[in-house]
Amino acid sequence: MGKPTGFMEIARRDLSYEPTAERLRNYNEFTIPMSEPEARQQGARCMDCGIPFCHTGCPVNNIIPEWNDLVYQGEWHEALRVLHSTNNFPEFTGRICPAPCEASCTLNITDQPVTIKTIEVSIVEKGWAEGWIVPRIAKHRTGKTVAVVGSGPAGMACSQQLARAGHNVVLFEKNARIGGLMRYGIPDFKLEKKFIDRRMAQMRAEGVEFRANSHIGGAIPIEEVREKFDAVVLTGGAEHPRDMPVPGRELDGVHFAMEFLGQQNRRLAGESLDLDGGGRPEILATGKHVVVIGGGDTGSDCVGTSNRQGAASVTQLEIMPKPPEHEDKALTWPNWPNKLRTSSSHDEGCTRDWSVLTKNIRAANGKVEALELVRVSWDKGAAGAMTMNEVADSAFELKADLVLLAMGFVHPTKAGMLEDLGVALDDRGNVRADTLDYQTSVEGVFAAGDMRRGQSLVVWAIREGRQCARAVDQALMGSTILPR
Repeated sequence: MGKPTGFMEIARRDLSYEPTAERLRNYNEFTIPMSEPEARQQGARCMDCGIPFCHTGCPVNNIIPEWNDLVYQGEWHEALRVLHSTNNFPEFTGRICPAPCEASCTLNITDQPVTIKTIEVSIVEKGWAEGWIVPRIAKHRTGKTVAVVGSGPAGMACSQQLARAGHNVVLFEKNARIGGLMRYGIPDFKLEKKFIDRRMAQMRAEGVEFRANSHIGGAIPIEEVREKFDAVVLTGGAEHPRDMPVPGRELDGVHFAMEFLGQQNRRLAGESLDLDGGGRPEILATGKHVVVIGGGDTGSDCVGTSNRQGAASVTQLEIMPKPPEHEDKALTWPNWPNKLRTSSSHDEGCTRDWSVLTKNIRAANGKVEALELVRVSWDKGAAGAMTMNEVADSAFELKADLVLLAMGFVHPTKAGMLEDLGVALDDRGNVRADTLDYQTSVEGVFAAGDMRRGQSLVVWAIREGRQCARAVDQALMGSTILPR
């Protein structure tokens, strides 16, 4: 694949960014697209490796060497066809996926991997620009009806596949707009919402009906939905955030990350910030000393958003040790390695600290004033398990006006739909269903995405949405032509 000697002759090149001072002035995407000649050259680096581990590194099993080679050959239209054969929304994954495929790239053993993610987004954006991406309308209608509850990437992928199989699909969303976490959790500077709207237009033409402001398990009973549809798919995500039960947690100025990020996305979209009429306070980082607790992608998004709002300072804390700057490839390849990852948001201005435990949140006049912290060590016990121990005499304080909890999610929200449905849960509190038929314990009800597997990546959600659609089609029709 690619040029036989390309990986020896051509250095890896990725997307470039607008200058920091310019991109902090707005919430628009700031990546500079790669030109076609540049993309073709990067595609040439894809070596004829024999066993393309990128296939297994990619959760949707993208046929990566093939479309790398097609880009190198200038066969962009065919590259788009191959890309869409496994991934409904490459413009999403090409922007916000951490690219485990690149970690699995055979070239990554001794060199730098192929810029798979950048080539992916280049293919799909050329497809949109050339008018190649059009609705794929089913030739025959089955007369079967399917309700998909939750409009994140799993729900969108499942809905699109089922509509293309000829079913009448209604996609329900409790919020004002479609997109789930991509709409209300991912900042616009990483994923502008026009890209979601663009896909929605295609899906609407394919027959998907969107019903926003429709809270299943809230204003709309789940049993009412079950009565009206032949099948129901639960794709509501894992929305219950991990909390931090320390003294001062209840103070004004301590919020979950998604409250902060969701408000900013709603603000940009012109939506109301007071979702339930409860008089929710506006959360802004402007002029404040912001502390983000949690070292993952959500924490990074809080950093970038805080800087754009004009924070006085931003500090990101992580309870785990600082990862190595470079992984031991001989030990980790082709698996996802533990290594230090620095995002564009970190580069915009942020102090990062590791192995830090929050002991107390101190108040001044009922508002957060400072965090009382201690350093911890991670030591291997007699049984081999790692245990956390506080380091003696390591206590310190950190000024904070705004504390954002970005420590991940533990399971789906159980109150309402899941409790009313009486669906069985697994040991982690997720909806129990396997990856063969995606069937829950309730007949005719399926589950996919983070609601089934727990907190995960957008690319995993797309995979599960596609596979679940196949399972639903099989259950309704007795056979299916949808790909797995």
